[in-house]
Amino acid sequence: MTIKAVVFDVGECLVDETREYGTWADWLGVPRHTFVAQFGAVIAEGRDYRETFQVFRPGFDLYEEREKRAAAGRPEWFGEDDIYPDVRPAFAHLRADGMWLAIAGNQTVRAGGLLRELFTGDVDLIGTSDDWGASKPDLAFFERVAEVVPAAVGEILYVGDRLDNDVLPAARAGMKTALIRRGPWGWIQQHAPAAEQATFRIDSLAELPELIAKFNAGAS
Repeated sequence: MTIKAVVFDVGECLVDETREYGTWADWLGVPRHTFVAQFGAVIAEGRDYRETFQVFRPGFDLYEEREKRAAAGRPEWFGEDDIYPDVRPAFAHLRADGMWLAIAGNQTVRAGGLLRELFTGDVDLIGTSDDWGASKPDLAFFERVAEVVPAAVGEILYVGDRLDNDVLPAARAGMKTALIRRGPWGWIQQHAPAAEQATFRIDSLAELPELIAKFNAGAS
């Protein structure tokens, strides 16, 4: 099957999360480099990234703390300056090539609102785990993606920076996948044997239009 639709993860695929995790370190009262080092160690050990918060504050509830931050006037936030520079050119190129585009990731309702402010008009659909009541890596999330994309599941390319949350579950759902090497997961997981399962392995979204065109030419 040719690729007709491309669906993008959010964190470290489209959005540089340096600001976000820096503000979490500040909220916890932990030096930023210490927080980042512990974050990387948790990922390297194959554990859930949320365990990082437990190291510094046992019993930490991420949902509750998000609400506290918002109430204190310090909500999680990202803006134009946090978008990776290859994102908008890649979107424009892919749309010019006739691709149907979407953004779908594990994000809060608030983050979904920020994404719509930033990307409405650039993509055809934006969906989040909070919108759908299903989170990656659960199959239900990718089934929801398949439901809203106007293409067969085998014609969908899912792009993300994580093997565990993006590439492997999307492949199990029947999608093609692209693993981008950036952000903590992208660099730490790049040498894992499972990375070979990705349809494409990229360092920039700018690589996608040519890769997809060649793939489709070979599949047609």
